[in-house]
Amino acid sequence: MQTAQAPVAIDLLIEARWIIPVEPAGVVLEHHAVAVSNGRIVALLPAEDARQRYAPAEFRALDDHVLIPGLVNAHSHAAMNLLRGYADDLPLMRWLSERIWPAEREHVSHDFVRDGTALACAEMLRGGITCFNDMYFFPDAAAEAAIDLGMRAVLGIVVIEFPSAWARDADQYISCGLAVRDHYKHHPLLHFTLAPHAPYTVSDITFERIRTLAEQLDLPVHVHIHETRSEIEQSIEQYGVRPLERLRRLGLIGPGLIGV
Repeated sequence: MQTAQAPVAIDLLIEARWIIPVEPAGVVLEHHAVAVSNGRIVALLPAEDARQRYAPAEFRALDDHVLIPGLVNAHSHAAMNLLRGYADDLPLMRWLSERIWPAEREHVSHDFVRDGTALACAEMLRGGITCFNDMYFFPDAAAEAAIDLGMRAVLGIVVIEFPSAWARDADQYISCGLAVRDHYKHHPLLHFTLAPHAPYTVSDITFERIRTLAEQLDLPVHVHIHETRSEIEQSIEQYGVRPLERLRRLGLIGPGLIGV
């Protein structure tokens, strides 16, 4: 005679009317449950089976909800939500050179980035985003905010050719950013990219160094590309090719490139 197996203790069991997983694609599961233990999903199974198999410390029933995996914000300047709406009626280059870059020189600091990123994280979490790919100054401050809110983040080692409160030149942007990566590289919530700002703010020499570091450290490259017609026209005038072709010639086009 077989004896019934005791339910397995877990932290959380969520039942939902519908669950849409990432894989397999195009599947909608009805009356299923997600079992969570030690911060990880340990099972996705029919709700009736889940009640028999698990003894959760916390139970949630979402009778009229669709449960989906967390969304990913693939490109953000999270701390800039403190500048939301500022001169946003201007063309990009005027907006940057006349308003944003001067405002950043005056206001951006470690505290600015930490507080702005914390606010952005709260907004993203309310919208179902659980991971964001960021590019901004003071990535150490962004790391602190993401960790405090328990949010996954991919933080850019931002590189640009002019000074800011974070660094004075491309070499220092890289060295400061790599120091942040070295400090946090084993943290379970954080990953890093190399983040040259854009073709119009980064030189060929710096791009070549970034390519070498990306290959050595196995890091993706996160860069603005083909944002406006004027950017493309300027690149053709200065380099004889469009920005994307320039990056190809510099060896930066490949699976590890995040072009935004």
